Amino acid sequence: MGRAFEYRKATKLKRWGHMARTFTKLGKEITIAAREGGPDPDSNPRLRTLIQQCKKENMPKDNIDRAIKKATDKSYEGYKEINYEGYGPHGIAIFVETATDNNMRTVANIRSYFTKHGGTLGTQGSLQFLFDRKACFTITMKDGIDLDDLELELIDFGVEELGVDEEENTIVLYAAFDQASALQKYLEDNGFEIQSCEFVRIPNDTKTLTDEQRESVQKLIDRIEEDEDVQNVFTNMAD
Repeated sequence: MGRAFEYRKATKLKRWGHMARTFTKLGKEITIAAREGGPDPDSNPRLRTLIQQCKKENMPKDNIDRAIKKATDKSYEGYKEINYEGYGPHGIAIFVETATDNNMRTVANIRSYFTKHGGTLGTQGSLQFLFDRKACFTITMKDGIDLDDLELELIDFGVEELGVDEEENTIVLYAAFDQASALQKYLEDNGFEIQSCEFVRIPNDTKTLTDEQRESVQKLIDRIEEDEDVQNVFTNMAD
């Protein structure tokens, strides 16, 4: 197992938070996907996978339908996906992904979080080189499947790492970001159940801190993640 899978093992227990926070995040992702690829899941692979993920999270169907309808509302201007990058305490790189309908509010909030917790918000693109962007698929394990053969087969579809989560009986695949659509098509065509597809940023290198230092960084991360406009937060802090 490689770097990406080990990174996931260190962070998988830290989920999006309570149920309302999870539904808010998924709702925004559905609206964005429906806006970009159309409201029909049959012709929109990204939307189809998100709906499956919502079902796994027990998100009510009304919430899903409302998020799709929002994307087709002519009066709705849509969410803008904007990234913010900066350094937290002790030189930890922090990459923040947001989906917002008010950029002025979001940037003011993010900047204040960094400032109040001993960090510095940088310019967009300043830390992008520190992270590799990957597509992460979680699929249900099939009975009798040969993982070595599967891994060899999936190399042609951009898969760089494959790992098994025995507790959840799933296979986790990390692929090049630009191969997400091709990989999803292969998985669907070959009868694999896709539980989720996420786009993640894996740090090229991690920085080890003391427990006390980690605590100060974590306070900043927790505050950022509480913001309703924030979708994901990635850092280069070692577990």
